[in-house]
Amino acid sequence: MDEIRQKTAELAALLKESDEYADFSRAAKAADRSASGTALLGEYRRLRQKLQAAELSGADCTDELEKLQKLGELLQMDPVTSEYLFAEYRLNKLLAEIYKDLAGAVGADLGLTD
Repeated sequence: MDEIRQKTAELAALLKESDEYADFSRAAKAADRSASGTALLGEYRRLRQKLQAAELSGADCTDELEKLQKLGELLQMDPVTSEYLFAEYRLNKLLAEIYKDLAGAVGADLGLTD
């Protein structure tokens, strides 16, 4: 188990050196300097989490989905929040690929898609 933790720490260090993380970190700092952007991003995250929970429970989430889409469109209009969202997406995509590779290596079907 110690070797796995050591390799995990090495992977974490590599991730911190990645372009995806550098772009995300830079974009997050810029977004944090914008009070309106921070508030909108907070609402976007809250709605996104609510949608994920609703989907898992099988609840109808049509209204929340529409709100999330409209808020996403609004955020895309601001270059600072748009850059943040794209950087977040790229970092999350990299993390998902890593997670999928790890799960696949041990034969775990975790419902991850390409």
